[in-house]
Amino acid sequence: MDYKAVIFDFDYTLGDATDAICAGFQAGMTALGRPVPDREAVRRTVGMVLEDAYTLLSGDDSPEGRTAFRTAFSKVARPMQAAGTPLCPGAKELLLALEAAGIPTAVVSTKHTGTLRDIFAGHGLTDHLALILGGDLVSRNKPDPEGLNAALKALGVAPKETLYCGDTVIDAQTAAAAGTDFCAVLNGTTPAEDFQTLPHVRIAPDLGDLRTFLGV
Repeated sequence: MDYKAVIFDFDYTLGDATDAICAGFQAGMTALGRPVPDREAVRRTVGMVLEDAYTLLSGDDSPEGRTAFRTAFSKVARPMQAAGTPLCPGAKELLLALEAAGIPTAVVSTKHTGTLRDIFAGHGLTDHLALILGGDLVSRNKPDPEGLNAALKALGVAPKETLYCGDTVIDAQTAAAAGTDFCAVLNGTTPAEDFQTLPHVRIAPDLGDLRTFLGV
């Protein structure tokens, strides 16, 4: 493998927090007196900044509403995610295989850093990742490459030495903006055809295929 680092998105790339996210949406929308969207509508927003997902599903773009939604959402969703977010099949094995091959791994996600750390701690993986960087640690979220660029700097690797893996068009755009290679992982709601016109080195149906592609 030519890459000196592999960086991952989290939701629908390494983990599936759907239950907690849906519960958070139910709490947030109910608190604001708005209709609760169905599960599939919520799933299609996973990977977006939370406030933008709220605006998309509610039509409310007021700063007050967006802030109030995050507060109500987080009270329910964050403890649930920390308590037991399952990883996608093959995620733990892939991360450990990369570590064994001497390839550092990192996570760059819009999810809160503390939540990510709690999730990985629950799976015994915190010490096996070189870096965990959530949306609370950047001023501009994906597709702006700020977070990915920060990870590259922290890992001491060049963009062309790095593979970024994610499940959304937003992730593909982030990789392109940072100048890294990109692998789409089809664990989420974005179909393979949506990635065809975007720069990519692989469209992996699952993490097992990605591991085979990386040769670890």
